[in-house]
Amino acid sequence: MTDTTAGTSPYSIAHLRHVPRRHYGRWVAAALILLALAAIVKAFAEGQIAWPVVGQFFTAPAILSGLANTILMTVCAMALGIALGVVFAIMVMSPNPVLKTVAVGYIWFFRGTPLLLQLLLWFNLALVFPTLGVPGLFEVPTVEVMTPFLAALLGLGINQGAYTSEVVRAGLLSVDQGQYEAAKAIGMPRLQALRRIILPQAMRIIIPPVGNEFIGMVKATSLASVIQYPELLHNAENIYYANSRVIELLIVAGLWYLLVVSILTPLQMLLERRFARGTLRLAR
Repeated sequence: MTDTTAGTSPYSIAHLRHVPRRHYGRWVAAALILLALAAIVKAFAEGQIAWPVVGQFFTAPAILSGLANTILMTVCAMALGIALGVVFAIMVMSPNPVLKTVAVGYIWFFRGTPLLLQLLLWFNLALVFPTLGVPGLFEVPTVEVMTPFLAALLGLGINQGAYTSEVVRAGLLSVDQGQYEAAKAIGMPRLQALRRIILPQAMRIIIPPVGNEFIGMVKATSLASVIQYPELLHNAENIYYANSRVIELLIVAGLWYLLVVSILTPLQMLLERRFARGTLRLAR
């Protein structure tokens, strides 16, 4: 009779010694990363950077004013972009061929041209339309209307609307078709169904990418410096043009951008959890 006990079986592995797997690649990668970080820190520490100047201008009035303008432009441009995104997403999904064609053309144009180019076009709109208004009733010189703030708002907001419309459309398509049919069955108008049934369910898909776009908008406002909008980077440039402390002022601007983004990221996560709460319950 064959002995099947663990101690006498020829297939027993009890006598073998357990040797943990050696992750040599991880140790090598970690060492290389630490060396690279140490080299970067050493370069900044020994470089020609006047760190007291960074501290001096970190809370300078011009920098704080630029920061406030950056936040203001971010909020206004994203509000315009989200509003346009919802409208044009609905137009793209509309059975009306005219509305659909206009929406597709809008998305194609503003996603296909650089944002910097659009800002310059809006700022120089007076070269195409010298006056704005209704001929015979009232007309205003375009150069008086198209201020750096308005040009930046239109450029950033309308461009953002083209991208947001695709995000909203993806969210609307994620909602089960039965929800549309149920709303139609109880006689609910299309727009009311979108507002009260479809959009609330689509928010779990819309919020994450729109949150990323919001963070991206904080940094995209720096492009408005080319049209003289006094945002954070523009004011930092004006200061280092005067005192030649280029790297110090760029570090100040970079630190403020990082601080703003670090504040927005937890807010985005809270919104994602809020709108995904029902989905998480169903997933369990």
